[in-house]
Amino acid sequence: MSLTTDRNDGCIYEIMPDGQQKCYLILPDGARQELIRPIRESYKHLKCGTVTTMPRKIAETYAANPHFYGGTFCAGCHQHFPVGEDGEFVWLDDETKVGT
Repeated sequence: MSLTTDRNDGCIYEIMPDGQQKCYLILPDGARQELIRPIRESYKHLKCGTVTTMPRKIAETYAANPHFYGGTFCAGCHQHFPVGEDGEFVWLDDETKVGT
């Protein structure tokens, strides 16, 4: 799995055998400097209880723009599911919904 800042990079649409995307879109370095949320790298899937830890640059993207992603990956289910108010994931530190 790799990271890209290019919204047109086709790898963000390719799914690997483990269910993850071949690469994930992130904000460029400068855009990840102004954080509006704490940097949190681990979240729990409410449906299965699995804790997933994401790469630091994806965590920084969430912290800079909590609404940047519409979904995230569950390491237990090996699938992507929605985030936000109606999403299926909570941050470990305070149980708030991922993507809010």
